Amino acid sequence: MTNHESNTFNHLLAKARAAQRGGKRSWAVQSTGERCAVALLLNKTSWLRSMDYTVLEALQRLDYDWRALLPAVAQALREEF
Repeated sequence: MTNHESNTFNHLLAKARAAQRGGKRSWAVQSTGERCAVALLLNKTSWLRSMDYTVLEALQRLDYDWRALLPAVAQALREEF
């Protein structure tokens, strides 16, 4: 993993952890891209619906780097709990 990928991985993981702990209130203050990624990572389709996004639209909102890291971040989250 490159330094950029590592930084992005850690960023997404931190945002997802914050939303896990703080719920929708912690998630709501994140950027649109962060909210899309975190909702996907946490399987919160209701959060996506509150933004008027489908799962496909949320995926399309993310750039390639973020989409590529979603499985690894999701795995890291699963291993924590």
